[in-house]
Amino acid sequence: MVERAESTAASGAEQDVPGAGDGRRGRVLAALAVALAGVMAFHRWVPNAVGRVGSLLESFLPWVGVLVVVLLVVALVRRSAVALVAVLLPVGVWVHLFGGLLLPAAASGEQELVVVQHNVSDENRDPAATAQALIEAGADLVALEELVVPQLSVYEKALAADYPHHVVRGTVGLWSKHPLSGERLVDIKPSGIAEGWSRSVRAVVDSPYGNIAAYVAHLPSVRVGAGGLASERRDESAELLGRAIAAESVDTVILLGDLNGAVEDRGLAPLTSRLNVAERGFAFSFPASLPLARIDQVMARSATVGHIRTLPATGSDHLPVAARVTLG
Repeated sequence: MVERAESTAASGAEQDVPGAGDGRRGRVLAALAVALAGVMAFHRWVPNAVGRVGSLLESFLPWVGVLVVVLLVVALVRRSAVALVAVLLPVGVWVHLFGGLLLPAAASGEQELVVVQHNVSDENRDPAATAQALIEAGADLVALEELVVPQLSVYEKALAADYPHHVVRGTVGLWSKHPLSGERLVDIKPSGIAEGWSRSVRAVVDSPYGNIAAYVAHLPSVRVGAGGLASERRDESAELLGRAIAAESVDTVILLGDLNGAVEDRGLAPLTSRLNVAERGFAFSFPASLPLARIDQVMARSATVGHIRTLPATGSDHLPVAARVTLG
């Protein structure tokens, strides 16, 4: 009886130690903070073998910052010094990865083109209004995907005055204020897709700053389901497009397209390893009703994509994106 009473007293004394529970909670918060920092810093180590979990994480990697903010708020509420110090680690990693995108755009350069990329949607009910919205952006180049009959003729008519040069192959097209030449289809069709699938075109733009090989591409869609991310065809198509760009004889290249992937997604590595991506701006473009990811991209070789931004919504489920590309 005496031993039991002593044990009960000791237990009660332990529970009465000021801050004991808070200390344990602080250590849990600190452990979560370190884990989040590790996920962001070493996202390439997350395996893709099952369900392409790594690519799925990378598609929404900037949003891990929301979890970091939640941890920071909880640590402040708990007044846990250990947790607050630990949260600085994922904050630092996030800033390292994405902080530059928050900086203001640099001043416009002398050798600069404005380009617009837009998946106009094959279900767009007002292509004429969409075309007018794109014209108002004042771009030098406009790349469009999901061009279908009879919408195509509407875009061609609406854009003709401002963009006298254009090329369309399959369901993708490029409109330009400057002359085009060397137009050709780029074969990025993954295995298992029927003939007639045509989603990439290349043309040489005779810009005031020299020739530019412009590529427009629409990579296959990805799906998220119970088995994870289904992106095999997208990845195969990205590899084919990367090879075509690697073989391009014109030094300066601009790629515009709905690539169905964020630039952090390793599935786009055949492109991001060869091309520069935007230095400023998040420009989340999809879905238009609640943009969560930028899958509409502008990339370049021997040029800098200084800033990318979204334009107002059109009749598409994607937002248009506009970018400034500095040449030379």
